[in-house]
Amino acid sequence: MAAADDFFDRVYEVVARIPAGRVTTYGHIAAYLGAKRSARTVGWAMNQAAGTGLPCHRVVNRNGALTGRHAFEGPFVMEERLRSEGVAFNDDGCVDLRQHLWVPA
Repeated sequence: MAAADDFFDRVYEVVARIPAGRVTTYGHIAAYLGAKRSARTVGWAMNQAAGTGLPCHRVVNRNGALTGRHAFEGPFVMEERLRSEGVAFNDDGCVDLRQHLWVPA
């Protein structure tokens, strides 16, 4: 379990750096950490981090969909937090990634 804990800690370090008004994807975090095929594991890390003060609301899926919304206090909390930071959504309810994507580097 120590390897998973270490990976989760590395995920949290990346998430803590996401600027307000920007989002990144599970896949971008996984790729940055050298584990390109571990986007789902990044999602598990996000589920465990809910309520910790990390800006978990800034992590979305590859299409900009708010697939992590179930981990928040209510179904609209994630969207409300993003909108309060000025994040725009397109007509299908996904974050406009062309405008708001932040890629860890």
